[in-house]
Amino acid sequence: MLLVLRLQLPLAANLLVESLRLLFNAATFESLVLIVVFKDAPHYLSKVIAGGDDCPASSISVLGRPLVLYNISKLALRSKIDGIVLPEGFSHTASVISASYPSIQIDEYREGRTFVQGAGDLLELPLNSIVVDSGMGGLVADQIVYPWDLLRIMGKVLESEIKASSISPNATVSESSIISGPCIIEDGVFIDDFCKVKGPAYIEKNSRVGTGSLVRNCMIGKESSIGFNCELARSYLAGKDRIAHHNVILDSIIGENSWMGGYVGTTNVLLNNQNVKYKVGDNLVDTGLQNFGAVIGAGCNIGAGVIILPGRYIPSNSTIQAGVVVAK
Repeated sequence: MLLVLRLQLPLAANLLVESLRLLFNAATFESLVLIVVFKDAPHYLSKVIAGGDDCPASSISVLGRPLVLYNISKLALRSKIDGIVLPEGFSHTASVISASYPSIQIDEYREGRTFVQGAGDLLELPLNSIVVDSGMGGLVADQIVYPWDLLRIMGKVLESEIKASSISPNATVSESSIISGPCIIEDGVFIDDFCKVKGPAYIEKNSRVGTGSLVRNCMIGKESSIGFNCELARSYLAGKDRIAHHNVILDSIIGENSWMGGYVGTTNVLLNNQNVKYKVGDNLVDTGLQNFGAVIGAGCNIGAGVIILPGRYIPSNSTIQAGVVVAK
């Protein structure tokens, strides 16, 4: 039995987007032969994670894999996938899929096409959604519309996927450092002296955590570098990011290949303790969160001593001069 729940989420300018939360009954899901139809859906994640890639399915990385591959792997564990259908214009996403799943047939469709049930069971899935365990033996598809949805869902993935620590024999963890709680630490990671990594956390291959730093409940992409005496909490680093010394990064998203000088801070709480708001176009959207930091796009350069107030967005490839308070 396949149950589809349809929810309405508010978007900027009073628009609504339909979010699908698909619940799969564990007892019958294994008998399905799936044709997965990926749908393009509204979101506000374009060029936030990877400057040259507008599609969240291929730009967002989940535990070291593109989002679309993470979703396919979750579905493939429960059922046979007979085919995948993508909207026209997503050739890069198709290439990502075919490189890992060469035996699955991939087709394209034009907008407005109606799909008719054939030999397989059709499963429609927004490209900006993630498939996670429901907690009841089934699967749930949760849509990522805004940046704070990404942080919420990454937290959910860390909690559900990382149940025990796994430290690669090819990683280096200094004897004076502490790994507390379940963490995945991959090949080539170097954790210097007097650090603490508090799980659940994920540190992808060839990343570095500098002396005296604290990392809590984060997902850190490959080849990232965290300098001396930093604190990172509940944040997502897309990969190849360079964080200098004495930085505090809280409840934030850092796009790939961004650089931050020393003493940079992303503040995450308003002085009036109200919900943080985030600007989408000309509208301020209530995040529903009292703790939300910054969204820093890919390829940014942030000078030393910059303070970024809660809910601020720095577009990809921006340069912020040293000592600036980002308040707009």
